[in-house]
Amino acid sequence: GAVPELIQAPCSRAGPLKAARVHSLRGIWRLGNGNGSLSLRGEVPGCVHTALLRRGLIQDPYNRFNDVLYRWISLDNWTYSRTFKTPFDVRKWQKVNLVFEGVDTVAHILLNNVTLGRTNNMFNRYSFDITSMIKEVNFIQVHFISAISYAAEQSRCHKAYSVPPACPPPVQKGECHANFIRKEQCSFSWDWGPSFPTQGIWKDVRIEAYNHYHLIYFSLTPFFGNRAQQWSLEIESIFNVASSKPIAGLATVNIPKLQTEQTYSVKLQPGEGSIVLLINISKNSTVETWWPNGHGKQIGYNVTTTFIMEGGYQIEKISKAYFRTVELVQEPIPGSPGLSFYFKINGQPVFLKGSNWIPADSFQDRVTYDTLWLLLKSAADANMNALRIWGGGIYEQDDFYDICDELGIMIWQDFMFACALYPTNQDYLESVRAEVSHQVRRLKSHPSVVLWSGNNENEAAIASNWFSIPHADREVYIKDYVMLYVKNIREIVLAEDKSRPFVVSSPTNGLESIKEGWLSENPYDTHYGDTHFYDYSSDCWNWSVYPRTRFASEYGFQSWPSFSTLEKVSSAVDWSYTSNFSLHRQHHENGNDQMLQQIGYHFKLPLTTDPIKKFKDTIYLTQVMQAQCVKTETEFYRSSRSEIIKGEGHTMGALYWQLNDIWQAPSWSSLEYGGKWKLLHYFAQNFFSPLLPVAYEDNGVLYIYGISDFHTDHKLTLKVIVNSWSSLEPVCTLAKDGVTVKAQSAFSIYKESINALLERCRNCTRKSCVVSFYLVGEDGLQSPMNHHFLSSLKDAVGLEKTQLSATVSQQDDVYIFDLQTTAIAPFVTLDVGNIKGRFSDNGFLMLERKKVVIFYPWEPTSVEELEKSFTLTSLMDVA
Repeated sequence: GAVPELIQAPCSRAGPLKAARVHSLRGIWRLGNGNGSLSLRGEVPGCVHTALLRRGLIQDPYNRFNDVLYRWISLDNWTYSRTFKTPFDVRKWQKVNLVFEGVDTVAHILLNNVTLGRTNNMFNRYSFDITSMIKEVNFIQVHFISAISYAAEQSRCHKAYSVPPACPPPVQKGECHANFIRKEQCSFSWDWGPSFPTQGIWKDVRIEAYNHYHLIYFSLTPFFGNRAQQWSLEIESIFNVASSKPIAGLATVNIPKLQTEQTYSVKLQPGEGSIVLLINISKNSTVETWWPNGHGKQIGYNVTTTFIMEGGYQIEKISKAYFRTVELVQEPIPGSPGLSFYFKINGQPVFLKGSNWIPADSFQDRVTYDTLWLLLKSAADANMNALRIWGGGIYEQDDFYDICDELGIMIWQDFMFACALYPTNQDYLESVRAEVSHQVRRLKSHPSVVLWSGNNENEAAIASNWFSIPHADREVYIKDYVMLYVKNIREIVLAEDKSRPFVVSSPTNGLESIKEGWLSENPYDTHYGDTHFYDYSSDCWNWSVYPRTRFASEYGFQSWPSFSTLEKVSSAVDWSYTSNFSLHRQHHENGNDQMLQQIGYHFKLPLTTDPIKKFKDTIYLTQVMQAQCVKTETEFYRSSRSEIIKGEGHTMGALYWQLNDIWQAPSWSSLEYGGKWKLLHYFAQNFFSPLLPVAYEDNGVLYIYGISDFHTDHKLTLKVIVNSWSSLEPVCTLAKDGVTVKAQSAFSIYKESINALLERCRNCTRKSCVVSFYLVGEDGLQSPMNHHFLSSLKDAVGLEKTQLSATVSQQDDVYIFDLQTTAIAPFVTLDVGNIKGRFSDNGFLMLERKKVVIFYPWEPTSVEELEKSFTLTSLMDVA
């Protein structure tokens, strides 16, 4: 047969033949607008806005009111073009394709004045056969149509019934009908971001020439056989096959570290041929599994896969295999109606701690590996182990998932549908099917991806009737919903990937939603699935307003980014909380007032007549408020892990909204645009700590819970310290020894009535004292210090103006800030302006005379620079 012949074939030559030539067309293209009045150089990958900015034809699009002033860019129709020489002899190759990894979004593509095809989906990969038309010198044109016009036209043509929402609320200053175009939905504006509907070739574009066969997708999926107690690896390779008849050959897989090597006879069918190899990992090897951050190591194994097909053409693929299993457990819980909703990784239940990810920039070509590394490393440094890639943005770039694999950050991956109803005409569905299949094939090898989710809030949109659809018309939209997410998306995901769970929406009731025909009556039901929860008017320190849910996948509060971040895109006239600029940047209805209201529950608002100080003080208070609110809510979710109270509980996830920012504006984020940590992110480092004591009050009784994500029990001492606001000397301290904090659990470890506590610590009233507590073990294990306020800080008695001071010194590649205070200082905040880096701790309650804080720079700096930019603020400085 074909095999012996195959082995002799390469002998007659100087080694195996390369099966393909790949030549990228990235670099400088020509860029012109619709009527030809503008012509400039444009980078690929890139977009029109960044090209105009680089050539100095526009200012920073993020500056002041430019998002509205630069609408004309998105309304025009732009063309990218270039000539290129073919860098190989065309006659030597059977097949030549032009491949676009990403086109944003609606374009007509020509090569040598012949139409190759059209694109209308930003999330798709497009490949065009150019074998018959490629020459030695070629001219390529990509004619874009305004995404705004296209979306409006698509909506107009959908005559049978409307597909809401038509337009975003006016406060977002956005564009209409985003749901009619397969493009980043938030690029038409969102409640935290601007409207910049870009045009451009946003990913690589290249020429691929090959003989016989060419590899287009390659994935590794681990499976663990419970019966055999053995790991196996499924390797799937999808090829374009040039020949008209099947081609045979050999495939060899080698995993040296696992003493595993196997060779297979394989056959490829013409067209899109696929080969699936199942490798059983040698039982003599110990397989080390991939674990989420905080639960173990992130170990991967090098795998070399070699294909030698008839004709001697060889493809060698070097990749990494990770071994981990994931299950989404939904089963009955004793004493609680409904079902659980939690993730098991490698057979262990894991509480998901983290946040929600949005696009890091309106212009994706500005998002570099370093941008992503900084943001994701900051998530890991705050003890996060999970992020949800939210469905109104993009499927992230490969680097994003590679970094998550490396850092142990689990990804809840939404498909890109958010807060809207969507059409289901044939063309639309076909485009979505290609998108889903492409993205699943692209991403399924990543151990970090633990869940596929069909959409963001669209089940809730129908269930809660956000768009005021008359009852008689409901069926049409329900039918569309099931058609899109169940019959198309879900079907493809289950066919392409059998290794991880899929939910249709978020929030959803999981199996219960399925039982109710894919649309539950109340997707926010705490007894099933996940919930999203927002409440800006209730006092956020009051834990009883929060849902005792199975899984909190969205919740949060807004704050303003620091002054140094805003300063880059504003003028002095903008520096007031009520300026036009401050209103313009706030895309959430009444957002600025809601922040002031929430601050007002516990803090005094600044009364100073100095306008810039007042603005800075207000910004500071929004960050303190946000940090304290999200802390309270997250601690509530973490405390609810092990118990069922009134039929509710067993919370197994807390992902606050949102991790990062797309521009410089007020938002729910904990990381500012540019990566600077808000106070919330410093607080997250503590409230997501693997070992944490949490206090709450119920009916005049103080409870302290011991929360642990460790895999073993720990015997610890709980220390409780009571301070009066007026003194750095504690009023009384208590040590409770022999406290067992059980593995992966949250249980009460201490209770005392507030009256008894005030009695025990003489001279204390609710207004004059504060409670601090931490857990400590004999082996040096220690939790962060936590606090419980007995009253609002605006009512606190005995707080004095303090002299806060700091000296800065360098030690190796970090900087040491030695802090001193003369009195207790709440929410002490260090800021070094625009110097990139982060502190070891920030926004803390300073209860001792001295404290050492470390600054970790992200770029070279010096003691002098730091001293020049450094400011130190506490609550007592707000006047």
